[in-house]
Amino acid sequence: MKDYIWERVLEVSNHIVTHGATVRDAARVFDVSKSTVHKDVTERLPRMNPALAKEVKAVLERNKAERHLRGGEATRRKYKGDG
Repeated sequence: MKDYIWERVLEVSNHIVTHGATVRDAARVFDVSKSTVHKDVTERLPRMNPALAKEVKAVLERNKAERHLRGGEATRRKYKGDG
């Protein structure tokens, strides 16, 4: 794996854990696609740093569990006129 990919995987992973970021948030911050972030944290990271991979997985699972709440809030704002 090239050095810049290795560095990106670690930076993205640390960002997700530190900020509780979603895949979309991380993709936006690092100017890469959601697919790239997902591949970095689900395929590359476990081979590089299994402990960090577990932390990232926990954050992403929490985000997935809360996703329906965020979507409902966005819809409420849209129809209320707040967003």
